[in-house]
Amino acid sequence: MSQTGKQAIQPASDQFVQSLARGLAVIRAFDAQNSSLTLSDVATRTGLARAVARRFLLTLETLGYVRSNGRQYELTGLVLELGYSYLASQPLSQLATPFLEELSAKAGESTSIATIDGGDIVYIARIHRRSIMQVNINIGTRFPAAATAMGRVILAAMPAKELDAFLAANPTPKLTSRTMTSPVELKRELKKVAENGWALVDQELEMGLRSLAVPIRDDKNNVVAGMNISIQVAPGDTDAKHDKQVEKFLPLLKETAGQLTRAATRSGEIN
Repeated sequence: MSQTGKQAIQPASDQFVQSLARGLAVIRAFDAQNSSLTLSDVATRTGLARAVARRFLLTLETLGYVRSNGRQYELTGLVLELGYSYLASQPLSQLATPFLEELSAKAGESTSIATIDGGDIVYIARIHRRSIMQVNINIGTRFPAAATAMGRVILAAMPAKELDAFLAANPTPKLTSRTMTSPVELKRELKKVAENGWALVDQELEMGLRSLAVPIRDDKNNVVAGMNISIQVAPGDTDAKHDKQVEKFLPLLKETAGQLTRAATRSGEIN
């Protein structure tokens, strides 16, 4: 989940299967910071009554998706199967790995590729160089799109009406003191991103983290993903240091994104 707390489960129509939505909400109650939860924890995080949450946990336990020691519940590895279909539909992730590895070696930093799903970006490929974030990032990790550089290069390519609808439906949470949350400010920033062809997010997702990203395009020039380099911000960093990092890393990002796009187009991975 990109935000903690109760998950609102509101039927969209009479075709909405509420029991399925509740079961998925119970699974999503677990995350990197909450890998082991009590029944009360699950009820609180999902907004379900304890008795209802208990029934879903017992059902998931019977199916093998959850295990418990009588008090604490944890997800099992079987849950990963739920994500395999999504990853299988994202073949770009497999093709991208050697390109990210080369980029990471040249830059000496972590590199990633993400697509957009709902209001979040979803990591589909990543080369981890060193730990500069409090939150571990893995394949499938989600963050609010507008608070990330990869999200912004994707959003910047949206038609104006689609972007307005996105920002209205997905308000950006205040993740740090620097996070840009105003739709007006975000639209202004996204216009600059579209003009420049790249995005820099400086400590808006997490303090101490700077991210530089470029778009990945298909053979019709549509933006289908974002590629980034994650940079640690040292105490006392100045705008001059920030500009030097852009000057150093942006050509590497653009070159790698171009190589990946050409390779993916030739192989039919993105078209």
